[in-house]
Amino acid sequence: MEQQTTPLMQNRTFVLLLVAGIFAVVGFSMFLTTTTWYVVTDIGSSSSLGVVLIVATVPRLLMMIYGGVVADKYKKTTIMFATNLAQGFLLLIIYLLVASDWMTFTLLLIIAGIFGMLDAFFGPASSSMIPKIVPKHQLQRANAFFQGVDQVSFVIGPILAGVVMEFSGVASSYLIATILVFLSAVIIFPPFIKESAVENDVKQSPLNDFKEGLSYVLKSNFLLVGLIVLITLNFFVFGTLQIAIPLLVDLHGGSPLNLSYMEVSLGVGMIIGTGILGTVMLKRKGLVSILGLLASLIIFLIFSQVPNLFLLTLLVFFIGLAMAFVFVPFFTAVQENTENRLMGRVMSIVFLAMNGFDPISYGVVSGLVAINVSIQIILLSFGIVGFIIALSVFVKAREFKTI
Repeated sequence: MEQQTTPLMQNRTFVLLLVAGIFAVVGFSMFLTTTTWYVVTDIGSSSSLGVVLIVATVPRLLMMIYGGVVADKYKKTTIMFATNLAQGFLLLIIYLLVASDWMTFTLLLIIAGIFGMLDAFFGPASSSMIPKIVPKHQLQRANAFFQGVDQVSFVIGPILAGVVMEFSGVASSYLIATILVFLSAVIIFPPFIKESAVENDVKQSPLNDFKEGLSYVLKSNFLLVGLIVLITLNFFVFGTLQIAIPLLVDLHGGSPLNLSYMEVSLGVGMIIGTGILGTVMLKRKGLVSILGLLASLIIFLIFSQVPNLFLLTLLVFFIGLAMAFVFVPFFTAVQENTENRLMGRVMSIVFLAMNGFDPISYGVVSGLVAINVSIQIILLSFGIVGFIIALSVFVKAREFKTI
């Protein structure tokens, strides 16, 4: 581990991990954007787009728990390197198949599913690596950097994919994504990083490893409350927004440019929020996390009833800003209070809570829209229910607010 007096951005291991994450996330988001465009335009089946996205994301969620088990058993740099290397070869295969016009829908589904499952190993390994290389007093700043970079990378990826596809075609976009993921593997190559030995030396089956991690979470009031906070945010706010934004743009007579403005506004809000948290150190992280959730839901309720696209774009910025104050403090508190030997399994459950409820939210909102329920009524209803849950947590979770 680096000396505790070393500034964060002079911590060589941390910087390498950060840069590797940038290349990996940009590559992954380019893969998703390029694939969605390829399915709609080249394969010519917009109705199949949902199938591809489900295949690319649901196996990833299902494998995430096992990814946490693996992260506690083996060196995290080895896991990240192997994951990136395998994903790079899969992207290379996609590029060769698309460039030679041999790609089929079935092949794309198979490769997308494997690619998504591999990605389930990178997140728990990288997030549980942070406490091993960063002293406790720098954890909040480290997480803010990681989350901010993650948001920036997810914005850069689709933009880069769009530019490359516009001027060079789909195959070239897959090739650039391939190069980026291979670069991530090179940067995270284990001999380049001095990772300490694995602390989990308990010899038991993967199933028992998982049970141990789950039991640890279920016995922790702090973790259970935090998971409720994350699930509330992602189901009632973030997941709902992904469906609602294009529908609201269309409802108010907007253009694709308005859609871009709103999506970028949300991302910029989250980036600025993580930037603030990178400089302002928090003492009561649990309290800030709940207050961030309440703020997100209050702004979300106002957002649900505003009929003006400019105001909606402004409001979605503040929703993104408030959201950063939910997950960064909680991530930091988890890393400060969890045993290192269980860190991968606990972080994988946290990631599952963050990402696993988005598809459910998509399905519920889409189903309600399909039976002609107004999107504004849906947003208002979701906002009210989410706010009641958040307010209940604020009143009852006294121990959580002290952490």
